[in-house]
Amino acid sequence: MKKLLVILQMLLLGFSSCVIEPEKNNKTNADMEMEKAFTDTLDGKKVQMFSLSNKNGMSVAFSNYGATILAIQVPNKEGKLENVLLGYDSAKDLFAGKSYFGCIVGRYANRIAKGKFSIDGQSFSAPQNNGVNSLHGGVNSIDKQVWDAKQMNDAISFSIKIKDGENGYPGEMNLTVIYSLREDNSLVIDYAATTDKPTLVNVTNHAYFNLTGDPSKTILDHDMMINASRFTPVDSTLIPTGELKEVAGTAFDFTTAKPIGKDIAANEQQLIYGLGYDHNFVFNANDNKTPAVVVTEKTSGRKMEVFTTEPGVQFYTGNFLSGKEKGRGIAYQYRTAFCLETQHFPDSPNQPSFPTTLLKPGETWKSQTIYRFSTIK
Repeated sequence: MKKLLVILQMLLLGFSSCVIEPEKNNKTNADMEMEKAFTDTLDGKKVQMFSLSNKNGMSVAFSNYGATILAIQVPNKEGKLENVLLGYDSAKDLFAGKSYFGCIVGRYANRIAKGKFSIDGQSFSAPQNNGVNSLHGGVNSIDKQVWDAKQMNDAISFSIKIKDGENGYPGEMNLTVIYSLREDNSLVIDYAATTDKPTLVNVTNHAYFNLTGDPSKTILDHDMMINASRFTPVDSTLIPTGELKEVAGTAFDFTTAKPIGKDIAANEQQLIYGLGYDHNFVFNANDNKTPAVVVTEKTSGRKMEVFTTEPGVQFYTGNFLSGKEKGRGIAYQYRTAFCLETQHFPDSPNQPSFPTTLLKPGETWKSQTIYRFSTIK
């Protein structure tokens, strides 16, 4: 019991880097307790915790299980470090988790209608693990596997080989995800993938954020700006209809910052289908220089900017959190976190007008997303 309390206290209050300078014995008791909590074995492979920190006190913890971000400690406007991520308290909780907290999802993130698609005239089927549709690559996908990990000075590289035919997708794919922490409090995620057969690739991180630092509070008062004048409407199973609809005049207009909760209960069919926001927004720019999304939380003063090379983002408001998932000493409740999953569009293989997700042998798919944290007064 004492050990569990130490872990929970450390998750809530913060922890320092434990592996960025391995030649120095600078691990605190909290560091070592957290390492123990997230060290285990799965299918004969060692599951470990890693971390990065910078001179500003920001720190990020990771696991090689699912290439998962476990926690992000960033200061509020008074300099207090708090974890702004939902997550679990141990490796075993991570294994049992069902909400994709902080992990890498793919090889096709988001939904494919009825799990069916074709490449060069050949039909393929992925598992229908989300009603009639396939979600986040299928069952026991890369989010539920142990990746290879390599620690560097200011970065950690995770890599995995996805087997030909795994979850119905063709081609052996080599996927690498590198997390870097910069001195300007930017967490950078670089993705790269190659294949030996034509296949699909759409990979993202599924972090759940709450900038208050208190996951018992809702995220409805967070102010959100999404640099997108269009979104992709969905049917009742959350599959895009193929339309790129203007956000103007709808609850989906975040082109000017507004509270997430301002229009979330509007009587619009799209919000009824999603039980809130669970939709893909089409960016006006994805040059990785213009902020694609800006989120601020006035009480803490925290600000998060998202930059990406991806054409869209799935904005999700924790509509399916119901207290069944637990971590940080509490049961996570309805709308206590939001996700910003940078991506290509859902069901793109079945929507010819959407940007392609096809990857061919000899090509390298690359993508970058940056989450930059700062404070406002």
